Amino acid sequence: MFELLLPMLIRFEGVVLRPYLCPAGIPTIGIGSTVYENGVKVKLTDPPITRERAIELCRITVERDYLPAVMSLCPELDSPERVAAIVDFTYNLGVSALRTSTLRKKINARSWDEVPAQLNRWVHSSSGVLSGLVARRKFEGLAFI
Repeated sequence: MFELLLPMLIRFEGVVLRPYLCPAGIPTIGIGSTVYENGVKVKLTDPPITRERAIELCRITVERDYLPAVMSLCPELDSPERVAAIVDFTYNLGVSALRTSTLRKKINARSWDEVPAQLNRWVHSSSGVLSGLVARRKFEGLAFI
């Protein structure tokens, strides 16, 4: 599943080898990582990492945190592509967003035709609609068409 997910994460998160502030103002490194595998939060003063380290950190985080949460919250997901799409959503927005969402209810009801519309609801930031999130949600939604 990670082989399906990694290109999606790289496409939408990018690969940045030095710490930076994400649009939400959180120190981030690599492929959208905000914490290291030991639980320490990324700081803007951290040294750069390699591309290989960025991929490994992403893989560890996905396999430890996001994939188990998605499978627990959405046991009705029925294909690797759909799992990857919802893990991407959760990696971007967090487990709590998925847990409390109508999106989760539609997935678990196997209402696949309603999932893309639910994904498209998650495109806003404090400054309004973000075109990057619109593209990301559309791409995730393709797994349900």
